[in-house]
Amino acid sequence: MPLEPLPHIDTRWMFRPVSGELVTLLRQLTPADWQQPTVAGAWLVRDVVAHLVDTALRRLSFDRDGMTPPPPAEPIASERDFVAFINRLNAQWVTAAQRLSPRVLTDLYALASSGQADWFERQPLDGPALFSVSWAGETSSANWFDIGREFTELWHHQQQIRMAVGAASLEEARFLHAVLDIAVRGLPYAYRDVLAAPGQTVVVDVSGPSGGRWTLVSDGTRWTLFGGEPAAETARVRLDQDLAWKVLFNAGGPETAASVHITEPRPPRSV
Repeated sequence: MPLEPLPHIDTRWMFRPVSGELVTLLRQLTPADWQQPTVAGAWLVRDVVAHLVDTALRRLSFDRDGMTPPPPAEPIASERDFVAFINRLNAQWVTAAQRLSPRVLTDLYALASSGQADWFERQPLDGPALFSVSWAGETSSANWFDIGREFTELWHHQQQIRMAVGAASLEEARFLHAVLDIAVRGLPYAYRDVLAAPGQTVVVDVSGPSGGRWTLVSDGTRWTLFGGEPAAETARVRLDQDLAWKVLFNAGGPETAASVHITEPRPPRSV
């Protein structure tokens, strides 16, 4: 698997089936299921669902309908300020949604997610996105990346719900592969303060039907992510697909990080 530039990913068609699976699951939950804790911090199942309703409605309002997002109460001067602003928005909605019944939340999500799928399916992949993918260090992004970021949100929050209520994971391997392939694109920005000599590499090796191999390459000042793997690497991180999404989305405790396997450098393979 030689190193190759990463292609764009088309997740537009994935929203409808994945959100449909969630609606089906939500209509089967018991009142007790809605009160189950999740790995999303203090959020219960009902809170995660409320958050998905919020993000879908926000996308339709700001993107499809052209509504100007309300300004923050305080100026945003740093990345930390931006994260705090988003966290406040999320918390405000989740708190207000405690007044809504599970049935109302489910009906709202069914409506909002259908509209969101309609909107995304009509968007050009190479068009300019309304919102940049900040966790990848971008100040402007293409639609394919912004839409892909939204898909990772939908998939991993649904998985949090499924874990909390003991439901089976989504079976379609392409969905999780897309989630992983989008999420690892934030690694160069995450590594921005890690200095390394030119040519040093870190291979991310994810096993399973949804897995793959990606390689970070340093040029001495910054890191670039490629698909595939080099003949020899500086370091290799091995993990299975279920562990990978939990690590990338902070869905596990210390025992999750401890399960990641990092190997020592090895000699070049013969050609």
